[in-house]
Amino acid sequence: MDIYDLSSAAYKKARRRYLKTTKNRNEDLDAEWTPFRAAEKKYKARFPPPDLSHVLDLTSVTYDAETLASGRGFYCNGVEIKLLETNESTSSGVGKAFTVPRVPGLVILPSFVSPQDQRRLVRWALRDHARHPNETNLDAHYILPEEGLWNAHLSSDAPLVRTRACTPELSNTKSGNSGPRQLVSNTPADPANFQSMLHSPKPLPAPSPTVSPASPTTLISKLRWANIGWSYHWGSKQYDFTKGKGHVDNEIGAICKRAVSSVDWKEVFGQSDEEGWSDEHWRSWHETYEPDAGIVNYYQIKDTLMAHVDRSEVCATSPLVSISLGNAAIFLIGGLTRDVEPTAILLRSGDVVIMSGPACRRAYHGVPRILEDTLPEHFSLKLDDEELSSWTSYELYMRTTRININVRQVFPKGFDPGLQVEN
Repeated sequence: MDIYDLSSAAYKKARRRYLKTTKNRNEDLDAEWTPFRAAEKKYKARFPPPDLSHVLDLTSVTYDAETLASGRGFYCNGVEIKLLETNESTSSGVGKAFTVPRVPGLVILPSFVSPQDQRRLVRWALRDHARHPNETNLDAHYILPEEGLWNAHLSSDAPLVRTRACTPELSNTKSGNSGPRQLVSNTPADPANFQSMLHSPKPLPAPSPTVSPASPTTLISKLRWANIGWSYHWGSKQYDFTKGKGHVDNEIGAICKRAVSSVDWKEVFGQSDEEGWSDEHWRSWHETYEPDAGIVNYYQIKDTLMAHVDRSEVCATSPLVSISLGNAAIFLIGGLTRDVEPTAILLRSGDVVIMSGPACRRAYHGVPRILEDTLPEHFSLKLDDEELSSWTSYELYMRTTRININVRQVFPKGFDPGLQVEN
């Protein structure tokens, strides 16, 4: 990347901007940052460009037969990892899975999704999924085209998308306050407090009065998320079960279940005396894991996902499966508080991360950086089973995008939420 070349225009521009914006900054400001916040700042910074030498990059991992036979951990980019045996063969012919001992329950499956499947998932995420009845971040403010925003974007004569605020008969009648979304520190969900959370108010977000009608092409760059399965209410950081259970795509569900089934969970948790399992246990995941909720995130190059904890699922231990597509990203994962220094991991297109167990599922994590110009070559090549012309619009969009599909299981095994579910 040009930013790492000290003689490049990009480096000089970033340096000038850095000097200008930090001229009057309090020198002691960073002393108040938690270790997680310091890591976010480090990798988010445009200048100086972040040092990636301590970011776990599993494409550079090397090990010998003796290390594998011993079952001991070894180091990659300064991070201790352990190689697991799997039942899975990837596009490279060898299935690999790694754990990070300092984050019990974290499993990384590099290149788990083949190049062909990556392109198919991109098509699904844009063409098939980001449309009614699946909620997106834009639905609160715009009346999105029935055929879906992406399909309207591809149309040469698509009309402007109307706003809800200017269309009273279609605006949200019982909505919350307008303005910036407020930070919410939600109570962790569990079987004991499920009924109170089920009946807590979840007002619809108020449509913005300041947005204007826009073309589908303008709005496609503002698409940030689309819901999967059970509807997530961003205002309260709880699920809104009154909306019923949305569809979980069969292929997405199959990939997630295949990832979970490929891991020997005895290697991950067999020696663990970790508390917090309740009645849910890793021994049954190969048979009982059933993803029923999730989010598709659409990151543009300068987007970030700040430190947060997933507390909304009643089941706090079952696997959360995360699929990376497009440009690479730096993923940070720490501990139960922001005072734990996070591990930085480089995630590339096709990588799958599994967060599981009580420590990992309640760990702070985030994405402070999308790395520009890291789109894999197979996103721009013609594959055997499709015409290149039909893929061109997707390739252009993905040049500046990372798509993340993350799916989880809301309820633990044997828990009856007492809901009337209509699929």
